[in-house]
Amino acid sequence: QVQLVESGGGLVQAGTSLRLSCAASGRTFSSYVMGWFRQAPGKEREFVAAINSSGGSTYYADSVKGRFTISRDNAKNTVYLQMNSLKPEDTAVYYCAADRNIVVVARGSPAYWGQGTQVTVSS
Repeated sequence: QVQLVESGGGLVQAGTSLRLSCAASGRTFSSYVMGWFRQAPGKEREFVAAINSSGGSTYYADSVKGRFTISRDNAKNTVYLQMNSLKPEDTAVYYCAADRNIVVVARGSPAYWGQGTQVTVSS
């Protein structure tokens, strides 16, 4: 069982940066693939980024590639999403997720989800 708690969301202006954090419970955090997803109003939830258990491999949606960076600190049971050059279209609720299988994360069906944190980017 993994419990996830996101933090760091807020209201920012376009072009600025924000860093989201996701704290995980449990002693097996380092064995999980971690992902970030987002859901904008009226839209389906979409994949944003993922990182493998060791942190050695990362994956990004085309819409955020080059602007967002996912990272993890296994000693702190925390995964991060650094978001730079934010755009109004990045406005969404951002969710942290975990699963042992990278394919499951990539397909948007990880076993564990956080409650989400709101990110609003004004133009």
